[in-house]
Amino acid sequence: MSDLDSQVRYWDAAVATKTFTHPLHPSWLDGISRHAAILDYGCGYGRVMEELEQHGFDNLTGADISPGMIKRARHLHPTMRFAVLDAPPLSPYPAAGFDAALLFAVLTCVPGDEAQRRLIAELNRILKPGGVLYMSDLLLQDDERNRSRYSRYAHHYGTYGVFETGDGAVCRHHSREWLSTLLTGFETVDSRTITVATMNGHESTGIQILARKPTVT
Repeated sequence: MSDLDSQVRYWDAAVATKTFTHPLHPSWLDGISRHAAILDYGCGYGRVMEELEQHGFDNLTGADISPGMIKRARHLHPTMRFAVLDAPPLSPYPAAGFDAALLFAVLTCVPGDEAQRRLIAELNRILKPGGVLYMSDLLLQDDERNRSRYSRYAHHYGTYGVFETGDGAVCRHHSREWLSTLLTGFETVDSRTITVATMNGHESTGIQILARKPTVT
């Protein structure tokens, strides 16, 4: 990924100040064995992994581009497995090594179309046939503050929905159509609209999608 699509320095600096809030919908994972291999891609400081562990899942791996986030995750959860992604979106994991992958509020941090496509392709690679991808991210917002900044940065970044935050990040909100396009190689199982606080404390509309990698026949 380009520096714009990884922003490691920003996330390292944000370790002590950001709280991530996208909710886990546990019933979506009811059909998955508690011993299933699950990867939290973009795990941050391990918040979602902790919740998964509380629901009985015991084969969890977290990966993130930010060494600072991984350092905090290891401090908070010393018994869990974490890895720094040195060449994102590529991961060090073998093909078809996981039963499920989580992608919580990660695409919003990856503004480029091609970088997002490569990320989804990598998750497709590491998932077993029939494996589940659980994605949570932010939709295009309809309030004046967001519409104004989408328009302000659209020419510069070439995509409506990409914008700069006041503290130095470049983020992206998404149309439902674009997310559907990204997941063309998956079978959508379910989706739901959520309300979530962003990392800077603004209430926003998000979407969660549960998708399945087709089974090879």
